Amino acid sequence: MAISRRLLEVQSNRIEALLAHHKVKAYICGGSVTPRAVRFELLPSLGTKVSKIRSLAEEMAMTLGCRHARIYRRNDRICIEIARTKPAPLLLMDLYADLVDVPPATAILGMDDSGQPLLVRLSAPNVAHILIAGTTGSGKTALARTLLSSLAYFNRPMDLQLTLIDPKGRGFAPLADFSHAQGGIVSSITEAKERLMALVSEMERRDRNNSAKPTLVVAIDELADLIQVGGAPIQALLTRLTQRGREAGIHIVACTQKPTSALIGGAIKANFPVRLVGAVASRDEARYATGLKDSGAEKLAGRGDFLLITQGECVRFQAAWIEPSKLSTLARNS
Repeated sequence: MAISRRLLEVQSNRIEALLAHHKVKAYICGGSVTPRAVRFELLPSLGTKVSKIRSLAEEMAMTLGCRHARIYRRNDRICIEIARTKPAPLLLMDLYADLVDVPPATAILGMDDSGQPLLVRLSAPNVAHILIAGTTGSGKTALARTLLSSLAYFNRPMDLQLTLIDPKGRGFAPLADFSHAQGGIVSSITEAKERLMALVSEMERRDRNNSAKPTLVVAIDELADLIQVGGAPIQALLTRLTQRGREAGIHIVACTQKPTSALIGGAIKANFPVRLVGAVASRDEARYATGLKDSGAEKLAGRGDFLLITQGECVRFQAAWIEPSKLSTLARNS
């Protein structure tokens, strides 16, 4: 549903009135509307303290009649983001139609806060492995399915293969019929250990032969559960893959609810340069998940509302969603 220009003007006026009341010299200079959020851009006067504007987050939310307002700096501007009351769905198949010449081993995530498609290339030096974090209902497993199915859509099975490790056997089940999926769903700890050992052996073979083809993507749902049940042997195998896998064309995409070092191991956590963080329960959990002090992840709306964290930078985006029936269609055509 479209947002009227009149409503945006009213909200802009309320923001400027609140700032004026607190003697903050800044004015609205632009913004954007995405399926999930509205962003207002402020241009502050010289000497204005960003911290003072951030401290007004709760008053800003109350003024705009919303639950939360996320305030952050982007270059010379201050951005104020609020969730739309009736968010529109973002369908992955709609994004496919707008994309041409997608590079190899590149996945679609969704739409960023400026309304542009957001993609991530696994083979890029600053990517390698991806950690997806968020509470139940944040949409992390759905985002993982979007990421993996888009990789299958744009890459042939001879160029990219998937290993699906899912202890509960449900999250990745719709992907099992893809031609790219090697051996279906791995759900038992014994089979997971055997598959990870085989991947480590393949990594070592590729290192000896200076090879990195085809691209191998290891997808893990409930990473913390896998490590807790599998213990030290599973943790050691994953540590080796996250430390040395990129050069061999092996990449890990893992989901977890609480990405603390105590649960998944400090060495593993340190080797995920890219994190996709959905709604979390508290500010502490937001810090664990993002590695940033004030990311605002605890204020995300859930259901596909995510932050992309890489090299200290934070981008909010709406995850694209693909219907199970569409996944089945893609699997038949893969």
